[in-house]
Amino acid sequence: MARTLGLRVRYGTYESIPEMLAKVMTGNSGWDVIFPSAEYIQPMRDMGLLAPLRHELLPNLDGLDASFQSPPWDPDLQWSVPYMHGVTGIAYQTKLTPAPQGWKDLWDPRLAGKITMLDDPPEVLGVCLILRGHSLNSADPEELRQAQVLATEQKRLLRAYLNAEVRDQLVAGDVAAAQAWAVTGAQAIAASPSTLSFCFPSEGFARFADNIAILRESRRVEASHQFINYLLRPAVNAGIVVAVQTATANAAAQRLLPPELRDNPVLYPPPETLARGEWFEPQSLASQRLRDRAWTEIKSA
Repeated sequence: MARTLGLRVRYGTYESIPEMLAKVMTGNSGWDVIFPSAEYIQPMRDMGLLAPLRHELLPNLDGLDASFQSPPWDPDLQWSVPYMHGVTGIAYQTKLTPAPQGWKDLWDPRLAGKITMLDDPPEVLGVCLILRGHSLNSADPEELRQAQVLATEQKRLLRAYLNAEVRDQLVAGDVAAAQAWAVTGAQAIAASPSTLSFCFPSEGFARFADNIAILRESRRVEASHQFINYLLRPAVNAGIVVAVQTATANAAAQRLLPPELRDNPVLYPPPETLARGEWFEPQSLASQRLRDRAWTEIKSA
């Protein structure tokens, strides 16, 4: 959490977003601006937790990339502004022969003890669902059961479930192949460009986006808009991207980036590659319960 212009701002990590949402649901979080993942926008809107955006106070919205001016989770940008985005793929050692091409390669027994998966239930279940030919957002109990079986079978091959911390283990050579967010893969490759690479799995992969939203409970709505508009300034947004080494949804900011970031194929893959990706979507309460149970059993297996 940070204080900016008298505002209280909460940026959610993948591990803390459910905790953030639980606090917001009380209506007394004390926050003004939050940064939820795309799949949380609709549920938060439906629960009346978000304030509608006033576009007349956000002139810098024009800088958004065309692909983010009408995103599927909020087509009119009525409740949120796309901020940063990414995909999930495989970071791997270039010495691997053959090089990984798809998720199925993370079930290769030759790599036993040198594979990691994300410590993130939607990501792991998503891969297993994709491998079974299903949507990574499936709520079907039988399809989720199939995914659980596949994840459990893989577990004996894993070194660990790791998130961003896998970067250093990749650089050190301790991990041969890792399910990784593109930002983590890009950071690892930047640290060891001769030994590491990244692939966008042939079967498909997850896409995700962090968004900026204003809570309905905020008493500083106009100041919140000013803050969002500030973050949308191309020079400001580009400076943030340089600092955190991620991919921006702001095309005007991307044009200002140094070439090694602006043209990074891991952070900004071509449209034909992104077309194989699938956005995370909200889960029903019943589906989320099934997924939570499956993840608990996978981790305890």
